[in-house]
Amino acid sequence: MNGEDPPERPDYITTIINGLERYNPEAVGHLEGYLGEQCEQKFTDCNANRTLLKLYQLNPDRIKDEIVTNILVKAMTEFPSPQFTLALHLINPSTASNTELHEALTKLRSLNGQLEGAQYSQFWADIDGDDLCADLVADIAGFEDLVRHRIALLVSQAFRELHVSHLESWLGLKNEAATKEFVTQVCGWTVEDNGNVKVPSNPDNEAKKADIREDVSVEQFSRVLRRAWEETV
Repeated sequence: MNGEDPPERPDYITTIINGLERYNPEAVGHLEGYLGEQCEQKFTDCNANRTLLKLYQLNPDRIKDEIVTNILVKAMTEFPSPQFTLALHLINPSTASNTELHEALTKLRSLNGQLEGAQYSQFWADIDGDDLCADLVADIAGFEDLVRHRIALLVSQAFRELHVSHLESWLGLKNEAATKEFVTQVCGWTVEDNGNVKVPSNPDNEAKKADIREDVSVEQFSRVLRRAWEETV
């Protein structure tokens, strides 16, 4: 998944990003429409979205709160990465002080912090139990699946085996049956009769032997002993 320069990016967007059009206020409409495509088609173009936020900085009269929050939610799905923070810091403080937008940004910062901190159970609890959270992610097609795939990827990089109950809470799934279905059909992992989930080995979760060698010659060692003896004398 390439959230910085995705293959889905059309040529006209590339022209805007790389040329003088990125300063043209009329490009706002094109970039907003492109963001709508990202929300519908489950890909993210953080580079293009930052270009839109920069245009908002130059043209504050064109800012739309819903577009800003959608950009941040899309960036959030790229965790763990700096994409959310990069986008957040392109929002004018005067714009962020708007009461409704300020509340939304505070909530999104909290959700992103939970994902970055691997507090997955708390993340899903907030998503399921907070009406504001539900509203913020409503425009992002497949948001929950995007997050689950990222969590599963991170789990596969850190574990070779864990119990299905841990995955049930981390993936925000309703029950053990749904969790088993996800890990077997989507992730390609296996679930044993005792509930342990086996994650295939990969370069990230394999135990690697650390080969540490210290080459000290006899001459170097004798020099250290001689210096210690001289200091003592």
